[in-house]
Amino acid sequence: EPLFANPRNVAAGSIRQLDPKVAASRKLDYFAYDVAEIEGGFPKTQFEELELLRELGFKVNANVKLCKSSEDMISFWRTWDKKKSKENYLIDGVVIKVNERRLQETLGFTGKAPRYGIAFKFEAEQVTTVVEDIVFQIGRTGVVTPVAHLRPVLVAGSTVSRATLHNEDEIRRLDVRIGDTVVLQKAGDVIPDIVRVLTEMRTSKEKSFAWPKRVEGCGGDGSIERIPGQAAWRCVVSDSFAQTQRKFYYFVSKKAFDIEGMGPRVIDALLDAGLITNFDDIFTLKKGDLLNLPRFAEKSVDNLLESIEKSRDVSLNRFLVSLSVPQVGEETARDVAANFGTLEKVMKATLEDFISIYGVGEVVAQSLHAWFLEKENKQLVLRLQKQVKIEAVKKAAASSKLTGKTFVLTGTLVGMSRDEAKVKILANGGEVSGSVSSKTSYVVAGENPGSKIDEAERLGVPVLDEEAFLKLF
Repeated sequence: EPLFANPRNVAAGSIRQLDPKVAASRKLDYFAYDVAEIEGGFPKTQFEELELLRELGFKVNANVKLCKSSEDMISFWRTWDKKKSKENYLIDGVVIKVNERRLQETLGFTGKAPRYGIAFKFEAEQVTTVVEDIVFQIGRTGVVTPVAHLRPVLVAGSTVSRATLHNEDEIRRLDVRIGDTVVLQKAGDVIPDIVRVLTEMRTSKEKSFAWPKRVEGCGGDGSIERIPGQAAWRCVVSDSFAQTQRKFYYFVSKKAFDIEGMGPRVIDALLDAGLITNFDDIFTLKKGDLLNLPRFAEKSVDNLLESIEKSRDVSLNRFLVSLSVPQVGEETARDVAANFGTLEKVMKATLEDFISIYGVGEVVAQSLHAWFLEKENKQLVLRLQKQVKIEAVKKAAASSKLTGKTFVLTGTLVGMSRDEAKVKILANGGEVSGSVSSKTSYVVAGENPGSKIDEAERLGVPVLDEEAFLKLF
């Protein structure tokens, strides 16, 4: 049996194996690092938690150190940077965690990761290759991204032949040209990234890349425009086939409706056959239509239709994600869903309502507001509502101590994160806004507060320090 490209691929592929004998034959191993749930309460520290796991018989990595200072942490990282290749498994960095669980709970999580743990990566492996072409990729929101086609090269365990060049500014910064020899690495050992151009290897045959006025794949005449205040460019006309493809790919993805079996190949076949033009068409597909398509057997069609049926129940935040509203990702969708609770309230929201959501900036608020104002988008949402059941966000029973009070948070709080403060306010019936207005009840100011303090003073809004804020509960 040929060797796998890298440990990540063999581990992920083995876990997904339908045949347990195949998975067992590959002899996967693991280290336990954390406890999800435990009767009788958690240990007070991360270090004690690892000791408990070891006592319970789990395999725990022996290379753990309890550091007392930043110098200790830096020394530990440097030690492993030197000896990383001596272990019988790949190591790409060191994870540093806050030891006390109480502080972990205070720091909380971002949308994707805990704030109490940070991975400090080692320097990535770098290789050289040649830029054979630069082409454009059109995203679901119409953003056009330059992509370098590379001479295939092995880096960090896999063969890479493409790397994003991000935007026009990055191409100019690198001064990358077609035919250039470049240094390539995988950012975080995952994403291919061109680090620099080896200009000393130029032969004068390289071709400078001129940023175009039109991009094949955009709608209309292919014109593109720079997004105000950003480095990115987008299609002027946003009805291109490439963009429609990307939107459908995203609509059925795990982040949105999570329709199993409806991958890019199936979406492309449905688009080519004219069976889908809008998102709601997915939910009106008939067995007979699908059986007429090439390579669609009866069993696979039945499975696909069953997946579509299962996907009809969707949470509000995943529904919002599925719409491909520019600037709106998973975390913003969760914030919007938690704030309004129902789709009806989202659709009726004003620009000020969106701006007032904690964590939603003015640019994102404007994008949301503009999207829901468009007649075509409203009609799409109404059609989808006839096909799916959107689960409203259920708010837990809360104390009414702060009912009718609106808070604005600014600066760094000492005893808790701002997200934790937000949770306390909402749990006690209050509201949290991102901007100060005449409707604001209190501004809570931590260390190094911003301009919101000045605005509060101008409007006569009371300002609370952290101690005064906590006395409200």
